[in-house]
Amino acid sequence: MPRPCVKGMAAMACAPAVFASKSSLSRLEVWRRVLLSGLVGVALAGCSALPFGLKGGAFGLPASSGPVFGRMAVAAAHPLAAQAGLQMLREGGSAVDAAVAVQMVLTLVEPQASGIGGGAFLLSWDGTKVQAFDGREMAPGAVTENLFLRPDGTPMPFAQAVVGGRSVGVPGVVAMLEAAHRQHGRLPWARLFEPAIRLAEEGFSVSPYLHRQLLQEKATLATRPQSAAYWLGPDGEPWPVGHPLRNPALAQVLRAIGRDGAAAFYEGPVAADIVARVQGHSGNPGHLTLADLDGYLPKEREPICTPWKVKFKVCGFPPPSSGHLALMQTLGVLERLPRAGEPLRQGLPTPNWLHAYTEAARLAFADRAAYVGDPDYVPAPGNDWRSLLDPAYLARRAALVGPQSMRTAKPGNPGPLPQAQAPMAEQSEFGTSHVSIVDAQGRAVAMTTTIEAVWGSRLMSDGGSGLPGGFMLNNQLTDFSFVPSDAQGHPVANRVQPGKRPRSSMSPTLVFDARDGALLMTLGAPGGAGIIHYTAKTLFFTLGAGLAPQPAVDLPNFASMNGPTLLERGRFPPATLQTLRERGHEVNEAALDSGIQALLRTPRGWMGAADPRREGVVVGE
Repeated sequence: MPRPCVKGMAAMACAPAVFASKSSLSRLEVWRRVLLSGLVGVALAGCSALPFGLKGGAFGLPASSGPVFGRMAVAAAHPLAAQAGLQMLREGGSAVDAAVAVQMVLTLVEPQASGIGGGAFLLSWDGTKVQAFDGREMAPGAVTENLFLRPDGTPMPFAQAVVGGRSVGVPGVVAMLEAAHRQHGRLPWARLFEPAIRLAEEGFSVSPYLHRQLLQEKATLATRPQSAAYWLGPDGEPWPVGHPLRNPALAQVLRAIGRDGAAAFYEGPVAADIVARVQGHSGNPGHLTLADLDGYLPKEREPICTPWKVKFKVCGFPPPSSGHLALMQTLGVLERLPRAGEPLRQGLPTPNWLHAYTEAARLAFADRAAYVGDPDYVPAPGNDWRSLLDPAYLARRAALVGPQSMRTAKPGNPGPLPQAQAPMAEQSEFGTSHVSIVDAQGRAVAMTTTIEAVWGSRLMSDGGSGLPGGFMLNNQLTDFSFVPSDAQGHPVANRVQPGKRPRSSMSPTLVFDARDGALLMTLGAPGGAGIIHYTAKTLFFTLGAGLAPQPAVDLPNFASMNGPTLLERGRFPPATLQTLRERGHEVNEAALDSGIQALLRTPRGWMGAADPRREGVVVGE
């Protein structure tokens, strides 16, 4: 048995990553760790342990481990949400139970990223099978393919399209969580809402990250009376860090859903208020109706499980998510490139490896733009989405990678298509949150949840209560292509259509040992189209390259969406940028604000990682 780490001297020795000197930490990190230590009150279940496949000082980096929990663990984007999930696990709840509780608290404390006004993909492992629960938003029945076209036929600017009712799709997360709970819940549905209701009534402190997001969006939030009255003080400025904020409107809505189920959201006063705000927006009204809300159904889809590096089976979400397909295409092509070279040198990704990775990503994103959409509307190439991951096809794509960057890749030919399709131009994607959970019975969840852009459509619903606060409504319809077809009339797979679910980049991922089927990892990330890259980075540098999860998450981010090579601003030396430019890359530095949450099985328990770029934490016992 591992020596237990107790709070105080032993914990200081066993968990330096948690109890690091505050003098070297950012204000955000100090706040996150101090709050966590006050909330959790439990010691780490084990000391330093090497994760599965960890190579110690591989690639010149020290073997570093985060907290290890022997029985159960929750990784979420806010300490209060993680703690709510852990509370459900301690009461005998399942990983799905914990996910419901986490989501309801995130609606309150991280409203700019996800919530009951949005949608989610949940990947579940019950010890026997993987299930994919689709709670993606749906286009209203009255929309047309020209939803985001101006009278002259040109696409609307994103900023014009997103703010208001036009961009709001039918929210799906509440119905999806109810469906997943019906199969895998162990605690009463109403119990899962109690932590969020209590926090909404008693209040929570405005965090540094939330305050920063409010500052960036205060001008738009100020234009809507409901959001302005809740988020801004009498002086018109966002509430400061530490300000106690209560949300009685959300408490009332959550109490109704806990008591009456998802019907309390999709029917009655909550549904009527959502529709009124969407249709009643003065400058940009939308098409959502009561019939759209009443008719929403979550879907259970067949997950896609892909072999990787012989030893692993990586399971992810099928379309309408493009996440797993693009993620595994990128890693599959990368695996077939002999010129990739060593991934890390002096703790940073090398220029040669970055060249190989971003070229592989360009190929994957070219296929993503051409082929992926809602499978109820868009046929897969060769009638099987796995055609995009066929080893022979990946080998043909890998052969296109040379010493100089292709800059912009073209889609391949993975299989016959019933009709010609036009590639979709890359559009902005933002927002989102991720949750990774393992319960005491070894059941697991990877759930990525979103309202799309930061603050969604900027519309706030009080559920018809007339009380302060409420929840934000999504702008998920802007994930559709603004342009429905190309100049030749070929349709874009991800064009707007009534009842359709927009393509997503969300990549909730579960990884298994291919030899014995044991669960090894649950992970995912927010960050729009960057989700694919953040998840790929974490997966590659843990199970693929031998790092513990936290050092892998901490590595600088990088990406290409089949355009410029993006490197996290200020994290790479000038020599790396110069080498890539010499190899033909257009290199841009960008924020690349990820928020990865991951849990990795080790011989002593679950080792967690939370992205320091946001406020996420890992808790457990």
